[in-house]
Amino acid sequence: MATIHREIPLQRGAEDVWAALRAVDAVHTRLARGFVTDCRLAGDTRVVTFANGFVAKERIITIDDERRRLVYSVVDGSPTHHNGSFQVLSEGPDNSRLIWIADLLPDDVAGVIGQMMEAGSAAIKATLDAPQTTARSA
Repeated sequence: MATIHREIPLQRGAEDVWAALRAVDAVHTRLARGFVTDCRLAGDTRVVTFANGFVAKERIITIDDERRRLVYSVVDGSPTHHNGSFQVLSEGPDNSRLIWIADLLPDDVAGVIGQMMEAGSAAIKATLDAPQTTARSA
């Protein structure tokens, strides 16, 4: 079984990162802008459309607020087995680390999935490290 592991250092507090990650139907706007172009939730499954045109159905397995951990599984696609997880770790008030792990079969899909995770990691970093804007009242 292939395992792909990515660690993304972020200049954003863990609670903010968790809030973006936990919004499972807003990956395209809150977590990985440009990498994901659309995301819809239907029950416990989200349909994710990527910038390269690939569409994945991902079942949300666990949302653990205490551990800031999300687990999902691709249920329709080329992997015969896929288990993915994200976990947010605090590294101080304004910094965190996002751990992204995918276990999958067959092993030969690891190259393509690894490339997608690399691009996704870059998009997550760009999205979450971007300066926050605040709405001003008139």
